[in-house]
Amino acid sequence: MGSQNRSIRFKIFLLLLLPLLSLSALWGFVLNLTMGDAQSLLRADALYRTLGITSTDLGLQLQAERVRSAESLTERDLSGALGGQRARTDRSVAEFRQSVADAGGAVDGELRVPLDVLDTALDRLGTIRTNIDNGLTSRLAGLNEYNSVIDSLFTVYDHLVPVADLSIFQQASALQAIGMAREHIAREHALVVGGLADGRFTAPEATAFTEYAASRKFLHSRGLAGLEVALRRPYEQVFATEPFLTFATMEARVVKSGAPPPDAAAWRETVDRLTTRLDELGANSSATLAARAAEAAAATVVEIAVAGGLGLIAVLASIIISVRFGRRLAAELAGLRTAAVELSQERLPDLVARLRKGEDVDVRKEARAIRVSGSAEIIDVARAFGSVQRTAVRATVGQTALRRGVGQVFLNLARRKQGLLHRQLALLDGMQRRTHDPDRLEELFRLDHLTTRMRRHAESLIVLSGAAPGRSWRKPVPVIDIVRAAVSEVEDYTRVTVESMPVSAIDGTAAADLTHLVAELVENATIYSPPDTHVLVRGDLVSNGYAIEVEDKGLGLSATDYARLNTLLAAPPEFDLADSDRLGMFVVAKLAERHGIRVLLRRSPFGGTTAIVLAPRSIVNEPSAQEPVGGDGKAALPGRTRKKALAVVTSGTHAGLPRRVRQASLAPQLKESPPEPESQAERSPNEVRDLFSAFQRGTQRAREEASEEGP
Repeated sequence: MGSQNRSIRFKIFLLLLLPLLSLSALWGFVLNLTMGDAQSLLRADALYRTLGITSTDLGLQLQAERVRSAESLTERDLSGALGGQRARTDRSVAEFRQSVADAGGAVDGELRVPLDVLDTALDRLGTIRTNIDNGLTSRLAGLNEYNSVIDSLFTVYDHLVPVADLSIFQQASALQAIGMAREHIAREHALVVGGLADGRFTAPEATAFTEYAASRKFLHSRGLAGLEVALRRPYEQVFATEPFLTFATMEARVVKSGAPPPDAAAWRETVDRLTTRLDELGANSSATLAARAAEAAAATVVEIAVAGGLGLIAVLASIIISVRFGRRLAAELAGLRTAAVELSQERLPDLVARLRKGEDVDVRKEARAIRVSGSAEIIDVARAFGSVQRTAVRATVGQTALRRGVGQVFLNLARRKQGLLHRQLALLDGMQRRTHDPDRLEELFRLDHLTTRMRRHAESLIVLSGAAPGRSWRKPVPVIDIVRAAVSEVEDYTRVTVESMPVSAIDGTAAADLTHLVAELVENATIYSPPDTHVLVRGDLVSNGYAIEVEDKGLGLSATDYARLNTLLAAPPEFDLADSDRLGMFVVAKLAERHGIRVLLRRSPFGGTTAIVLAPRSIVNEPSAQEPVGGDGKAALPGRTRKKALAVVTSGTHAGLPRRVRQASLAPQLKESPPEPESQAERSPNEVRDLFSAFQRGTQRAREEASEEGP
């Protein structure tokens, strides 16, 4: 259930409980962090007692088997020593896997991944041993196989280290570095043992020994630098003893000579003594660190008990106090809620609706004050609501009066302009009838076309004012004539191509508005498309009415713009004087709304925009109701239109094509001036001669202009 259906008492309690819940969540978060620290320490102790001990033994057994395998790869002696070591390694692997199962919940998701990698590496031991026994691998390659398994083991060590206590984490990381240095000593020993058998190193083996020695020195330095004094002193003592110093000297000689040391017995003894002391020291240091982690975990648990108990008491006290004050505040706000709901849902909407209808409203009487009781703040809020109500009513009254006045100004100016334009069109029509000079006739046609466009803009003002333009006809008007009339009202009409359309007609009461609507869309298409492209207009009779499409080849719009304009065309809002960028679209929307016409904009296949106009069946007449159709599938023109079409040919365009004549393709119903009388005097021979002479001069001039411009 949404919060808007809840009571105001519930919302007040919710408002008060929000900080309480935040406080509780903060208390829980801190408690969880502290518990997490304790759990991390306890988990580290559990992992040390299970995985830590068995993994250490597993590492030692793998190192020993690696040394025995190096001897075997050199001497090809598969004696019982190697077999016995492999058996000890297998037992250590089994114990390690059992310890993983015993650890149980201590093994989290982060540790599970390296454990799985190690388990896969341990499964490869059989393949490594087989290759060694069969002589299928070189000495260095075999040792690297064991190195890879031990690297997987050290990756597990890395995930055993992280704990919440920073100091313990730092010490564990330092011990891990020293342990890795111990592994590099074992790798050096394995290389030397293998090389002692034949008395030499291969070039890759010498390079590997040098890398191991450098890594060992770096890890020892890093580990000692990270250890605290108590843990660092035993290691410093070991590094100052004779075994380590002897080992370091022999190691440097091997690096310099690139060959095993000449005294094999001395090397083995030195390495055994040093690694034994390092292993003992590593075990003691790990135990010390594990004990410290257990102590830290116990101390953390005590801190949790104290801090958690006090925090819980504070949270409970805050809840009790907040509930008491919340009840009082809810009671005071209940009256304010009732008055505010009445104001917002009943009084103010009804008042605004009456103002929009034009009713006279007494603001002081209707915008009465809200009466509530309670604390001073509640009363102040009620007074503020009343002030807002009065301000909103005054603003609505002023806006309604302004809109009504502006609409009336639009209407008066448009009506006056419309009357003057009708008179101007009548004068131009008479001048066109009396003129036979092609140049003068062409200028009159241009003026006629300009006046027609001015008339459409005047009608747009009438539409914006909320009134009807006033033009209508009693009889249906052919669709083709409506489209031609719309094209004739566009400035760049020469770029418009009108395809043949199925014969149909539109009700005379809607013909003028549909003409205006299509003209706005065609003009918009010519304006927002390149001047060297054409605008295509086509139509078809569909099941739901008659569809007219206007397609341009411009850049088109974004999906968001198409959605916004289609929303405007489907449900036009009240005209906003501040929004003048899309007046044409607003006029189209208002005209479409008046007759139930649907207009849709979408992207065309050519990248431009296609405007689809669907006239409903209610205003579309059957084809039988139309006038006769010419042989090209278009409506036959009346006598006067044919005469204007012939006259415009005499004033051909620069390209040799006929120039468009205003209203030349219109049906008689769409013309402003009354039709000519049906009966006219027959032309005299002189008039016919003059007419054809003018036609000949016009076509000749068109050809000359076309030849001068070139192809």
